[in-house]
Amino acid sequence: MFIVGDIQASLDHYVGQLGFNCRYAAPGEDPFFAIVGRDSAQILLKVVNAEIKALPNRERHPWAAWDAFLYVADPDSLYAEFIERQVCMARSLGVTDEGLLGFEIADPDGYVCFFGRPT
Repeated sequence: MFIVGDIQASLDHYVGQLGFNCRYAAPGEDPFFAIVGRDSAQILLKVVNAEIKALPNRERHPWAAWDAFLYVADPDSLYAEFIERQVCMARSLGVTDEGLLGFEIADPDGYVCFFGRPT
C-alpha cells in the first residue's frame, strides 16, 4: 500500500498515464482509498491524513530505490508503450546490477516502481 497525498493525482498517474484500471475506490464521490491494477499487478493507494506523508524507500535508504517490483514478461514492449504515452522515466530500459531487465517510473508521491524481469 502506498500512502499518498492526493488520491486523484495518483489515479491520474496510474490510470491516465500508465494504463492501469481503477478496480476499486471508496468512499463514493470523494475517495481516499483506491486499488489500481494492470494485468495481474495491483497497487493499493490511500490518503491517511495531512500529517502522515508518503515515505518512499529511497528517502530512508538511497540504496533501496524501489517501492514495488512489477513483473513484466516483455519489458521492451511496455517501455515502448510508455514512451509513446510520453511517460517520464526515472530510469530508462536497461539491465540492472542484479541482472533484471526493466525500467523505473516514479509516481507523484515519489514512489518508484520497477517494471521488468530477470534476464
